[in-house]
Amino acid sequence: MGKIIISASGKGGVGKSVFTVNLGATLAERGVKVVMIDMNLGLRNMDIYLGLESKVIFDVADVLGGLCGYRRAVLRDKRFPCLHMIPATQNRRKFSFDEASVAAFYAKLSESYDYVLVDGPAGVDRDLMLAAAGGDVAVIVTMLEHVALRDADMADRVLSEAGVSQRACVLNKVNRELMRSGLFPSFEDVSARVRSPLIGIIQYDENINISANCGVPIVYQRGSYIEENFNRIADRLLSL
Repeated sequence: MGKIIISASGKGGVGKSVFTVNLGATLAERGVKVVMIDMNLGLRNMDIYLGLESKVIFDVADVLGGLCGYRRAVLRDKRFPCLHMIPATQNRRKFSFDEASVAAFYAKLSESYDYVLVDGPAGVDRDLMLAAAGGDVAVIVTMLEHVALRDADMADRVLSEAGVSQRACVLNKVNRELMRSGLFPSFEDVSARVRSPLIGIIQYDENINISANCGVPIVYQRGSYIEENFNRIADRLLSL
């Protein structure tokens, strides 16, 4: 059975979905089978980050509703043979399924894939509880902002209530110069505000956003410091 990994943030705009795509690509580059599920219900975006938006026919609601099997909804790209994706529905009202149905869906996927990566929604409402159903481990993506840290802590609590016992935190878009100014939270503040262990820091780099906008995970740039950093984060996450 494959491992089910949930990505959460609490707050929008922290780069959670771009992080998830690059984490999935990092794992797939190791030769293991990875499927990513976009659970940003009504706000589909991972297909764009992979350059697959023109290939979307079915979505996660169609699979859970029995309109098609999951294999028909899976998006594939010849560039990335081990990396697959199931898009979110753009119509939130199509999704009327409960946590048990979602957990069973993840479990079914884990029979065929080594890793099931779920890109959860921003926020801490019921949609996050749905996305986290049956998850084995979660990574909470946040930023060095007081609001983002507070929302990350709330996401951590929701994930705990959802039964995800193993949780970790990643700091994204870190600007070291601004951090040194004292106008932003310190790493000590992060430890005090978010209970889950910090497993990685991703500094702000406009190339990450440019790559995502072009539909190519930046970790496919071999030998870059970003690829090395994502591999270290992946190793720490999988060791939880």
